[in-house]
This record gives sequence, structure tokens and C-alpha cells, in this order.
Amino acid sequence: MHDSLSNHTNEDRHEDVERVLVSSAAIAKRVVELAQQIGNDYAHADGRLTVVPVMTGSLLFAADFVRALPQRRLRLQLTTVSSYGGKNTATRGSTLSGSLPKHLEGHHVLILDDILDSGGTLRLLRSEFESRGAASVRACVLLRKKIPSAVSTPCEYVGFDIDDEFVVGYGLDYDDLYRNLPFVGTLRREARA
Repeated sequence: MHDSLSNHTNEDRHEDVERVLVSSAAIAKRVVELAQQIGNDYAHADGRLTVVPVMTGSLLFAADFVRALPQRRLRLQLTTVSSYGGKNTATRGSTLSGSLPKHLEGHHVLILDDILDSGGTLRLLRSEFESRGAASVRACVLLRKKIPSAVSTPCEYVGFDIDDEFVVGYGLDYDDLYRNLPFVGTLRREARA
């Protein structure tokens, strides 16, 4: 895992962003590194790997990740878990808000999520997938907050460790805005009004 990197370019700017925590270049580099590492770890699972992105936050991460993954035969099945929503900047607990992937028996499942803070999403999904007969369940997150609930939650692959701040960009949102930013940053207070 890497600490957040803030070497940013001109594309890493937005008037509502107070500070860039992870630049677009750092994200691109780390996603490829994660894909290579995970590809090596799952080399034996060709055709039996199911990648499960948690929507909507991991949309951009998942798109870049699966294209960089060396395995060409994998299943991609989406799931939706609600934990923030709207203008909330603190988790409200994790609940399933969509259907779970089917036919996981004997498959190696990799959960992809945008951020690990309370750990509720990963614990919920790991339990569900294990109970459905998955051969193995691992998790990969782009960001993990440096807080006890996050650090104590089992997660095999971490992109960046960040401080306990509310962040947007690269799939993460505030009131369904800012997901399209190519970097991860903090919002100015005025933008959260």
C-alpha cells in the first residue's frame, strides 16, 4: 500500500477542491501496480475469477483496474451497497441496495471498492459471498482511512492510505457530484453548504 501522493498536474484542479490528496498520475500508476499484483495472485484462477465492483463509487476504479488486469477470462458482476448517500459525510451503516451476484460457487471473488472507513461494506459482502460458496473472497480498495475501524477490517489489497477526511473524485461523490474528477481531493467548506 502507498501513502497518498499529491504531485499533481494542471488536470488535477477544480474550483471546489481545497486540496488534492492523490493525483491522477499517482492513481493511474497505482491501479496498474494493483492489477499486476492481483493478476499474479490469481494466475491459477483463469475463468474462475469474479470481480465484484461496489457501485457507484468504484465505477472509475473498476473500469481502469479490469483493463489493466492480465487475466482475460473473468466475470464482472456488480453490486450496490449504500452507506453514505446525499450530503452525508459520515457513514450511516452499510445496507444492500441492489441484488447480489449469482453463481459464485467455486469462484474466487475479488471485491473492489472505492474507500474503506467503517469496514461495514467489506464485512457485509465478504460474509454474503462466503455463505454462497465462493472458493475465496478477497478485497481491494483504492483508499483506506488511517482509522481503527478501517485498519482492523480485513482487506488484502490497498491502493493508498489517507487521513480521516471526507474526499471526492475518481468515483467518490458529495451529493452525487464530483465523481468524474480524475484525482482524489477534499472539498472547500463552501462547496458542502
